Amino acid sequence: MPSITPIATLRTCYTDKFGVPRQSGLVPGAWGIIEFEPAYRRVEAVRGIEEFSHLWLITQFHLVKEEPTSLTVRPPRLGGNEKRGVFATRSPFRPNRLTLSVVKLDRVELEGDLAPLLFVSGVDLVDGTPVFDIKPYIRYADSIPDARSGFAGEAPPQTPVHWDCESAVPDEVRIVIDQSLALQPQPAYHDDNDRQYATEIAGWRVKWVARDEGATVKSCEFVG
Repeated sequence: MPSITPIATLRTCYTDKFGVPRQSGLVPGAWGIIEFEPAYRRVEAVRGIEEFSHLWLITQFHLVKEEPTSLTVRPPRLGGNEKRGVFATRSPFRPNRLTLSVVKLDRVELEGDLAPLLFVSGVDLVDGTPVFDIKPYIRYADSIPDARSGFAGEAPPQTPVHWDCESAVPDEVRIVIDQSLALQPQPAYHDDNDRQYATEIAGWRVKWVARDEGATVKSCEFVG
């Protein structure tokens, strides 16, 4: 069987894997740029791609280094307390650590040293994610309105996000922060209202607390 190698790298606003959405499309403002490897950095490779609004990305959870020791996992949607078979979940702790994401194609850049570049949004992947393949999303084939989705039948509930600090964070980054924290990325089994969480988004270090009334941002500082 031939080995596979990345065709591109996905650069995203999520420089820390904690806080990354658990599914694509949940944070519409989360952006990414697909940078092709030199062997595939050719304009003809993406000819016609602008005719599609969305793309499938086949990628890898490259920051998960350990090999899975079990074929069961504890999905966050079930509170981290119930086990499911790994192939009945989208857990990153799986053989080959491959993942599948749908992203919105915002624009295609065909000029410059790194061209072509694909600008996408709605990403659920950390910066530096290797991309193994790209396919156009086909509405009639890829959307099944009456499909059953098991324990993930509904989108996760969102919580209000409040800011208890002053910050010079740009509006486009604040939108991503708000949309990300609204999804309550902290472990479901944590119930300490005074526990502070932290992550980095687009070069901004965000610290927040999660309470019943919502998430409260305590600080947001640029770290580069």
